[in-house]
This record gives sequence, C-alpha cells and structure tokens, in this order.
Amino acid sequence: MKKIIDKILNLIYPPVCGFCGEISKDSLCNKCKINLKEYQLNKLEKNRNKEKYYDEIFYLLKYKSLVRKKIIEYKFRDKSYLYKTFSEIILKNKKLCGIIKKYDIIIPVPIHAKRKRTRGYNQTELIAKEIAKKLNIELMKGNLVKTKNIKPQSELGKKDRKQNIKNVFEVKKWEEIKSKKIIIFDDIYTTGSTVNECARVIKEAGAQKIGVITLAKD
Repeated sequence: MKKIIDKILNLIYPPVCGFCGEISKDSLCNKCKINLKEYQLNKLEKNRNKEKYYDEIFYLLKYKSLVRKKIIEYKFRDKSYLYKTFSEIILKNKKLCGIIKKYDIIIPVPIHAKRKRTRGYNQTELIAKEIAKKLNIELMKGNLVKTKNIKPQSELGKKDRKQNIKNVFEVKKWEEIKSKKIIIFDDIYTTGSTVNECARVIKEAGAQKIGVITLAKD
C-alpha cells in the first residue's frame, strides 16, 4: 500500500534535485553531481594537535559558492528538505561510508532547545539520522546537549569562537558513551572550536575513539 501511495505522490509532486530544482529520481541530479566535483575535498586527517580532542576528521566539501549557498538555505531559510540532498552526497561517498562504519555511534552536534524551537529542526540531526539508518549504526541524540543559548558562532570572528563555545556542551549519561567509538557530525568547519568542544566532553565521558565528519570546510 505504501509503495502505491508513494507512486501517486511522485506523480503529483515529482521528486526534484535539491541543488538545481530540476525533476530527478534522486535528491541530487547527475548534472549537479558532476558540478560538485569542483568542491570536493574528500580528505581524512589524523589529529596530531594536542589541543584537539578528536582522533581524526573528515572534510567532504569546500564551503564556497554553490555549497555555501545551499548550506545557508538549509540552516537559516527553512529548507529542511535539503537534508535529503546532503545525506545522499554523504551516502554516495564510499570512502566516507567506510570510515563511518568503523564507529559505534554517530552524534549530531546539538543546538540549544530554544534555537531548535525557533528553527523547527536541528540541521545536523536530520542528516545524521539518515546516515545512521542507511549505514546501520546507532544515532545518539539527547545525550550530548547544548546547555547555553550562546551567540551564533557564524557571527563571531575566529578569535572569539573558542571562548564563546567553551563549556556549553554536556553529556547526560556517561555510561552510554564509555568505551564506545563515537563519530561527531557537523555541517561546517571553520575554526573547529565547536566540534573540538563536543569531542572534549565526549572524551571526558570515556569514549574509546572520537572521529568527526564535516559536510564542508571553510
């Protein structure tokens, strides 16, 4: 029955590419897939900086031009449906999927409850949920929480971001983190202050290994 309903809905509302808006069976059409190659980083870095609390980080795309425009629309202009397109970009990347499968749990970077009510969704959570479902790893939400509704990092210079994000995250149930391999998902990496602060509290909770995925690197 569900398949029949889906077919009817697709006839009335044909699926479109999230980037160009053209009708496409996937959330990202072949033309936009080709165009995205210009923005690919597809880079895994092992951490050798003692001030960073994660073990490795994966940068998928460059945060510029088309990618930047679409992430801004996704986060700030009520285009939550774009999670399908960004999820598809990640799930079509065999290298990245292979890395994710080595972890036990994926944790999306949380936003404060007040901001989530205003926006209506947490942009990292929607994508992480899709990744977890398709790659069969645990999605953990509600354990790592943002306790303070701070000034948005995007409004600050690089020097102020580290101080602004300090001590705003908390792990509620350490026993769910202890000895686990955790991968943190965030949308944009600029200075790395946000994911590093998340990694710090997760490490204090006893995680065995911590990785980070970022959709785009500024």
